Amino acid sequence: MEKITPALLTPEIICAETPAGPNGIIVFGASGDLSHKKLIPSLSQIFGRELIGESFYVLGAGRKELSDKQFRENAREAMKKASFSLSQRTLQSFLQRLYFISGDYNDPAFYKKIEAKLIELDKTYRVDSAHIFYLAVPPFLYPSIIEQLGSAGLSCPHGIQHVEKIRLVVEKPFGRDFATATELDARIHRCFQESQIYRIDHYLGKETVQNILMLRFANTIFEPIWNRNYIDHVQITIAETVGVEHRGGYYEKAGALRDIFQNHMLQMLAMVAMEPPTSFEADRIRDEKVKLLRSIRPFDLEKLEQRIIRGQYGPGSIEGRPVCGYRQEPGIDPNSKTETYVAAKVFISNWRWSGVPFYLRTGKRLAGKDTEVAITFKKIPHSMFLAAGLEEMPPNVLVLQIQPEEGISLSFQAKRPGSKICMGTLNMSFSYASIFRIQMPEAYERLLLDCMLADQTLFARYDGVQIAWRLLSPVLEKWQKDKSMPHRYDAGAQSFPQADRLIQADNRNWRKLVQL
Repeated sequence: MEKITPALLTPEIICAETPAGPNGIIVFGASGDLSHKKLIPSLSQIFGRELIGESFYVLGAGRKELSDKQFRENAREAMKKASFSLSQRTLQSFLQRLYFISGDYNDPAFYKKIEAKLIELDKTYRVDSAHIFYLAVPPFLYPSIIEQLGSAGLSCPHGIQHVEKIRLVVEKPFGRDFATATELDARIHRCFQESQIYRIDHYLGKETVQNILMLRFANTIFEPIWNRNYIDHVQITIAETVGVEHRGGYYEKAGALRDIFQNHMLQMLAMVAMEPPTSFEADRIRDEKVKLLRSIRPFDLEKLEQRIIRGQYGPGSIEGRPVCGYRQEPGIDPNSKTETYVAAKVFISNWRWSGVPFYLRTGKRLAGKDTEVAITFKKIPHSMFLAAGLEEMPPNVLVLQIQPEEGISLSFQAKRPGSKICMGTLNMSFSYASIFRIQMPEAYERLLLDCMLADQTLFARYDGVQIAWRLLSPVLEKWQKDKSMPHRYDAGAQSFPQADRLIQADNRNWRKLVQL
């Protein structure tokens, strides 16, 4: 992978990547899928790009009995599966920094063992108590581990001068509703300060999502028209072709609103719609995101289906292959009311966006894997081409493509070769992979490096999380009391009638999902 350094400075390219200082990363749940599929491979790539120095190690912690050698071999296999390559010398240097310690998460003695091991490793690698505790475990284990870290003095060791050197990383979901999220935050804050807490949302580590800020605030051609005067509507889509796979037990308790909408969708909405921050500092950016989330108009529970629709996939086919419905998946209640699809019409009550609808949708087992933000501009107010039958012309659309490939495209009207009035829609687009000719970094690489650099820009703040839950908790409660089932849609469908009516009522249509 191409190394990105401050040397890449030209009038056109400003690319300054700051290497991390000394860090010891302690991963709870290190023998699990998240660690092997994402964390260890991502850390290896950061190490390979020389953005982590010699003062670095990883201590895996878990219930499973593993030796250091076994943990390293598992890491080697995980990197092979991820198709990440390092030179043999770099690989060996990385693997020798991996260690494992076994114990019970509820046992205070386990944390004494961890403390003793950290003292040993800090001395070996000259880390000086800069520790990142990463909770790659199910959310129900968060409180116990956090409180044990606090009781053992690991959240703020005696004599440490800068408490921010000790960091805690928690994965979503951050609670199940407003009440549980508030309780979780209170328990975390008994042991860690807000400046130490990194609530990770891997979508914010994707290049195109980060590029929203650059596109808007580094170019004068976009920001002046980024408002209700020029934008007709915005569509944000996170569509998947996969079902619940091996996550049935988790998904049955979560559903699409908790799993994707409350975090990924609202975070992307905030990036697209927030006001310009005063600077590129973490809290200035997060201040504006929180202000935006506060401005979202609450859902009218008496007219809920006019603003938000839930669905659940039934049997169907994906790429010509028959697949079962959600209720036939392993570990799923045959009478389940859990939603696998959510579509919503969102309004933002502020000067910039008054009257502009934001259409958000996410679902599993849909026709294509497609994550994008599409900004549709207003149509021209008057056509001068009536004589040629061009009374209406398609609007300009700016699309930020996040999956399956990252890129940006802009559609506009232009003359084609031929008669004097020969017009059509052209697309000006680029793909990150083809333009920069590098393997696109895994989102976790960006986020893990930022955590090591103590940069909280791309991490959720507690007030933003609470505001998101305050918006959606009444919807969850309404659905819980409602005896009706989610609307059914066939696996492999583009959409379904009830979700279509949500946008067609405004004389608009969903964008077609990208086919694999």
